[in-house]
Amino acid sequence: MNNLQQLIQMGQQLQSRMQELQEDLKNRTYEATAGGGMVTATVDGKGDLKGIRIDPGVVDPDDVEMFEDLVVAAVSEAQRKARSEYEEEMKKMAGGMPMPPGMPGLF
Repeated sequence: MNNLQQLIQMGQQLQSRMQELQEDLKNRTYEATAGGGMVTATVDGKGDLKGIRIDPGVVDPDDVEMFEDLVVAAVSEAQRKARSEYEEEMKKMAGGMPMPPGMPGLF
């Protein structure tokens, strides 16, 4: 019975630490650029898009497809950075154990 109580207590502590981590990550921001800095995307620690900066020189009405690709690339990279940071923090919290895909989280 004592082991079960310890396990429950450890689970509660881990859950509390995970909630703190999620709050902390929500307040972080990650940036990524594409096209040599022509497009910059900013996401929060959850990977939600918070902003886009676009160099006016990249806007070419005759090549909208390239512009769209740059936006997608910048957003994707910023989200990848946020996801990577989240996964690293979760691994630290779990003592280096790999976290299963879809672990309660942000992604």
